[in-house]
Parts: sequence; C-alpha cells; structure tokens
Amino acid sequence: MTGKITRRTVTLGIGAAVAAPWIARSAFAASQPILLGVPATSTAAVGAADHGDHINGTAVAVDEINEAGGILGRPLKQVVIDFDPLSPESSKQAIAACIDAKVDAISNPYMLPPLPAMDVSSQYKCPYIHGSANRVSSEAVKADPAKYGHVFLATSAEVNYGWTFPQWLAHAEAKGGWVPKNRKIHIVQEQIAYTQTISKCAQEAIKKDGKFEIARITDIQYPVQDWATVIRELKEVDAGMIIIDHWVAAELAGFAKQFVQDPVPNSLVYLQYGPSQPEFLSLTGPAGNGFCWSTVTGVYADEKGKAFREKYKKRFPGVMGLVYTGFGYDVPYMLKAAWEAVGDPRKFEDVNAWIKANPFRGVCGHYDMNNPYQETLHYPSNGFDDLQVSALDKGQAQYYCQIQDQEHKIIFPDELVETKITPAPWWS
Repeated sequence: MTGKITRRTVTLGIGAAVAAPWIARSAFAASQPILLGVPATSTAAVGAADHGDHINGTAVAVDEINEAGGILGRPLKQVVIDFDPLSPESSKQAIAACIDAKVDAISNPYMLPPLPAMDVSSQYKCPYIHGSANRVSSEAVKADPAKYGHVFLATSAEVNYGWTFPQWLAHAEAKGGWVPKNRKIHIVQEQIAYTQTISKCAQEAIKKDGKFEIARITDIQYPVQDWATVIRELKEVDAGMIIIDHWVAAELAGFAKQFVQDPVPNSLVYLQYGPSQPEFLSLTGPAGNGFCWSTVTGVYADEKGKAFREKYKKRFPGVMGLVYTGFGYDVPYMLKAAWEAVGDPRKFEDVNAWIKANPFRGVCGHYDMNNPYQETLHYPSNGFDDLQVSALDKGQAQYYCQIQDQEHKIIFPDELVETKITPAPWWS
C-alpha cells in the first residue's frame, strides 16, 4: 500500500453526490447510516421558502460531515418528509413518518401550531430540535419535562420580536440615519397566535419604554391579496413608525410594491420577519429597498457566518435566505457533537441530556438551551424574562436588517452591524 488516498463518490442524504475519502473505507460505505429526520415542505402554499432553505442548509452540513468521515464511522443521511406546516394533522403525520423511519434525531424549521407534533414525538423521544419561535412550545417543555424533555427550541421565542422593538428604535435614532417625524406607532397585525403574541409584546414594551405611543392597531386576515385599504389607513394615521406584523414573504412583497407606489412619507416601515425569505427580494426587486425586518435566528455576517454564506451560495446560486439556511446547517453539527460525546445515537436520553448541558456555537451564533424551557437564550436583554442575556457570546442575537441596494444589511445590534440605517426611497 503506497499511502495514497484516492476518492470515491457515494450518494447520501437527499440524492446529492458527495466525495468521501477512500482508504479501504468499505466499512464506512456499508455501515448503517445515522438518520436525521427533516420534516420540511417543498409543496405547501406557505412555508416552502423557509423549509427549502432548511433542507439546503442541512444538505451542506451532511455532505461536509460525510466528506470528513461521517459520525462514529457512519454516514449521516437526511430523510426529508413533506408536509403542510399550517396543518396540525399533517404535522403529526410528518413526525409519525420520522418515527416509522426510525430516525436518530429530528430537525424541523417550524410547525404552526407546534404542540400536536410535539405530542406525537413524545412517544419516541429522539432529540427533536426545531425553530418554531413560539413560546408556547418551550412553556410546554418547562411544564412537563418528563414528556417533552427531548424537545429543544434552538431559537429564542417570538415574544422577543415585540420586546426588543423599542431598543431597536432607540438605536436607530441615536446612531443617526433616522429622525422620527412624530412619536406615533401604527401596528398592522395578522390573526394567528404567533403574530398576535408579537403584537401584544410590542405594545407592552412600547408602553414600558414610554418614548412612543400606539396610535392605532389595524387587523388583517391571511391571505391578504390587496393592501389598498390598509395603505389608506396608514396614510390617515401618518405614524412615524409602521409595523406590519405578518410573516408570509409573498404577501409582504405585495405590500411593499403597493406601498412604494403610494407611500406614507418619511415613515420607518418594519415588516417583522417575512423579508428574510428569499422570495421577498425575488418578487420585489428594487421596490424592497428601504424596508426593515428582524429575525431571532439568522446567519451572522462575522467571519464564521461569511464563510458559510460563501459556500452556500456556491452550492445554491441565487438569493440566499439568511435564517433557516444557517439553522439547518447548525443542527447536524450540534447533533454530531452530542452523538460523538455519547458514543451511540440510539441512547436518546443521554444525547438529549448532552445537548441541554453543552452550549454550541454555530453560524447563527450561540445556542444555550440549558434552562427549564430548553429554549435558546436571547441577546440583547431588555429585562422582560430570564431567557435574555446581556453579552453576545452568551446568547443568540436577534438582529435587524434594512434592505439596501437589494441586499440585506444588518443594522442592529452594534456587535453585528454591517452599516447604519439609510434613508428609504419614500423619505424626503
């Protein structure tokens, strides 16, 4: 034997061909794969963009792990289960399919609502790591750890979208780039529990902060096909700050295109989360410039985050989503660390205990779920609960972006900023 390492192509994951070192590694190639169940949709009317990002980010991690020799001498395989994330019954069926496949762990971007699927998973109790930024899921873990101790919310909860809002406003005003024309805030809120919780927490934080006032709250109902009535009301109130508390990218793109044709002059417009999904920029083009959004989990623009962004874009050209691409990438590496520490992926109880006890640093920041909620700690702290931290390296940052020149640029918090807020096209 000369010592030369040749390479051989094997097919793993979701059909992607990957190269693996071949040094008499027939045992690796023939060994039973470790199975990562990924309930994620590519067909549902809502959620396919985020879920597709999650599948792609997972694929990048799976291929890297296998190229490096796998986990405990075994290849890792992604098992994708298509389902409707807005349907409780479909969500339950997706988890049941993972159990039938005897997966070693589950990685899910989100389900709305999350509890029905969690109930099904409790019959199996493999690690269930999800990104449903929904406090009701982590409250269930705290209330019944015997039933849900295998469930981890690897983001902070949606309550932080509301609680952090006044901090961002203060930062935008103090750092320059935005001078509020008045101190009024107009909230446009959708009716699902997720957006209602965000609105409630925003109102709570705004009242506590005392620097702005809620001028009006306008209700909308999914699906929103025409924003003309809402825009007329926005112009009537003429608030300096507008919150569109909705999360569906295609509908927010429709809002953005209608708004720029007849805007509320000099108002700062925040579109909650939806613009993070790649279809928003694809649908809006230049009309998306100037709008702001935030996420409680997303790929940082630091050295680690930029390296991931570069390789992801090389693998998947086009507009890159900044949220579930990184989330999907981080989860397999988190599990890899746990599986290797425990020595056997089938020791579910030990693996779950290791995940809880050991923080993990990924491309989306610092994951620390060692608390009764098993929810990732949130940065920055604003004093609303014990799951917030005052140091970036102790929690996962919620960051705010503004779309500038058809690109997402981080404008808050200071530790992650790429640039400051700039005038929107409808500002004089």
